[in-house]
Amino acid sequence: MSLVPATNYIYTPLNQLRGGTIVNVYGVVKFFKPPYLSKGTDYCSVVTIVDQTNVKLTCLFFSGNYEALPIIYKIGDIVRFHRLKIQVYKNEPQGITSSGFASLTFEGTLGAPVIPRTSSKCFNFTAEDHKMVEALRVWASTHISPSSTLVQLCDVQPMQYFDLTCQLVGKAEVDGASFLLKVWDGTRTPFPSWRVLIQDLVLEGDLTHIHRLQNLTIDILVYDNHVRVARSLKVGSFLRIYSLHTKLQSVNSSSQASLLSLEFHLHGGTSYGRGIRVLPESNSDVDQLKKALESADLTAGQRSDVVCQSEHEDSFPALSSSGSVSLYEVERCQQLSATILTDHQYLEKTPLCAILKQKAPQQYRIRAKLRSYKPKKLFQSVKLHCPKCYSVQEVPHEGNLDIILQNAVTQTPNTKLQNTSLYDSEIWTTKDQGGRKVVVHFVKNNGILPLSNECLILIEVLGIVPLEYVFVMTFTLDDGTGVLEAYLKDSEKFFQIPASEILIDDDLQKSVDMTMDMFCPSGIKIDAYPWLECFIRSYNVTNGMEQQICYQIFDTTVAEDLI
Repeated sequence: MSLVPATNYIYTPLNQLRGGTIVNVYGVVKFFKPPYLSKGTDYCSVVTIVDQTNVKLTCLFFSGNYEALPIIYKIGDIVRFHRLKIQVYKNEPQGITSSGFASLTFEGTLGAPVIPRTSSKCFNFTAEDHKMVEALRVWASTHISPSSTLVQLCDVQPMQYFDLTCQLVGKAEVDGASFLLKVWDGTRTPFPSWRVLIQDLVLEGDLTHIHRLQNLTIDILVYDNHVRVARSLKVGSFLRIYSLHTKLQSVNSSSQASLLSLEFHLHGGTSYGRGIRVLPESNSDVDQLKKALESADLTAGQRSDVVCQSEHEDSFPALSSSGSVSLYEVERCQQLSATILTDHQYLEKTPLCAILKQKAPQQYRIRAKLRSYKPKKLFQSVKLHCPKCYSVQEVPHEGNLDIILQNAVTQTPNTKLQNTSLYDSEIWTTKDQGGRKVVVHFVKNNGILPLSNECLILIEVLGIVPLEYVFVMTFTLDDGTGVLEAYLKDSEKFFQIPASEILIDDDLQKSVDMTMDMFCPSGIKIDAYPWLECFIRSYNVTNGMEQQICYQIFDTTVAEDLI
């Protein structure tokens, strides 16, 4: 890397950002998702930063190059973004990549060397930049709480989600949807560590070293979209694993009534920043880890850890015989929901099998996974809704509007109109348009009809009622007890994006696409999908001579950190 000739960059405080501008900013990382593959070929990363103005900015980055995205390792890191495009999202500024976007990242720890992380071979970094990094470090030390999710193995508890800094000592392919990582951090778990029987697996790593560390290593099963990253990791590398999940499992044993073991799982998806990142040896956290590894007692408190057969039902998430969500997975992995309830929290959860047996209308609170959805092309989900007759229709192509309006003006107006205290109504007959009738309303002022040259005239010539844009989708939900189709008809509450803007803003379309990809990832088992907590209402619909019960989602919104 080399420095380029100094350029006088101007940096905009986060409280002065305006939509439609391209800016340079500094900030402290308050939340982030490590880069992950989107549904297309690009990598994506989500970063929320804050500065001394105490204003937050969420940024959404896409790039075909993994390393081109900001290299962030933990909350509290300092970032510098050049040529960041600002758009308005939910009435708040949002940052996205623009042409020439570049980033530098620095450790946020006070006293740590100010070394930029970047994939760029040339970049500008001046004495003023150094001062800005140090100033943000000082400010963050009293305003940003250290990540409470960064935990050592000795402090891990069951049913916990945490971040782990560790060294990889072994790895093995389990199947197409899961991968085994053997890691350690120099400390020992408070419960025996669950083991995967690997006699039939090809374990990569120094077997002598792994045996020497057997009292301190843990087995982590990595699922679905994280398998690709896990497979590429080099034995001996230092890792940070985000949103690792633990569970205390009781396992029957021939020698004992039962044993308790601590399981470690990195579930599929990217909710809550879930993922894996390799740390460089220059990182200060790696320095601390190395010291812990060097001073670790490899023989203290030896015990026999629980060994689990890889075919044991508790080892891997599995589909039930119906290909639905397994009930074991419901109990085993009570993950945080990817959606939020905005009302009616007093309602108890109801299994789908019970809902399907009950009459309508009723309201329910459910927890399920999204098996599938329609339409797949999300821009097709935007429809026009009539608030008067409740009908839903397609958004017309701009070239068809003239025909629609022409058809509307040929319709016969309502001849039973009556005068009111607000207006006088008249029906006129045109002379040169085939005698077409036109309804005209003359608006009164305080009940009095003004003079003709001062009179406000309202022609409802076309009979048009203003329509509203809405998202119309069908969700197939599965909670392991049953499968139910629910109808989503929402203008902006669910996605927290106005439906009217989706058709004209490619970035908002990408945001909705990403949300649906998180809800319903392709190519993986449904057990690895995130949970959705929703309110649904049932209602009766008459179709000819038949009556059926339908379901609609309401008062539910996407979790903030997924947007």
